[in-house]
Amino acid sequence: MLRDNLVEIALAWQSKFGVSPSITSSLSEYDAAMLIGMSEDQYSEYMQDKTAVSKGADFVFNGIRYQVKANRPSGKPGSFVTMVPKATNYEWDKLIWILYDKNYIMQEAWEWDVVDYKTAFDCKKRLSPKDYRKGRCLFMLKNIDND
Repeated sequence: MLRDNLVEIALAWQSKFGVSPSITSSLSEYDAAMLIGMSEDQYSEYMQDKTAVSKGADFVFNGIRYQVKANRPSGKPGSFVTMVPKATNYEWDKLIWILYDKNYIMQEAWEWDVVDYKTAFDCKKRLSPKDYRKGRCLFMLKNIDND
């Protein structure tokens, strides 16, 4: 699978040069699309005319605009995730946040509707994993303290 090849190369690069190439955004958008039921062929077809930088939604499926955010700790001392990326606009319908482990294995994924997200976080400066965990769980590899 192409995703596995990309992860293998990124981890080899990190092992050799100390820092992984920036693949988290691309992987998380792909993984989010797979989580919500988009096929790999549908995702590929949708992405053909897109660029790496686009305002608002990262992809659209079944008429729903999705924004994707993700975190991945490097595995180095002190690299655990305490702060998560915040959406800077509301030109989407649903946001999916994904947390990976150091090997790009998905640990959890949470979904937010734009209205609920804006109500909960618009005035909040700093978001943590606990904030995103108040959304709808799409995937959880293991039990996470949700308090």
